[in-house]
Amino acid sequence: MAHALNTTYASSSLVARLRGMADNARTSWDLYKEYKRTYGELDSLTDRDLADIGIRRCDIADLARTHVYGA
Repeated sequence: MAHALNTTYASSSLVARLRGMADNARTSWDLYKEYKRTYGELDSLTDRDLADIGIRRCDIADLARTHVYGA
């Protein structure tokens, strides 16, 4: 008795996968630039300015990361 096995792949084409990878890289780069911008703006504030808005200098990285990437 012979058995036939038909296999179909639901994966997208190589071009579509490459385009998706490029889009993901672009999105990651844009988020990174936003993080660096946010970090830079907060870091440029004086300690007095940071105290006025209730931020400690050691919290700047966490605040920038949460702002850009979410919780």
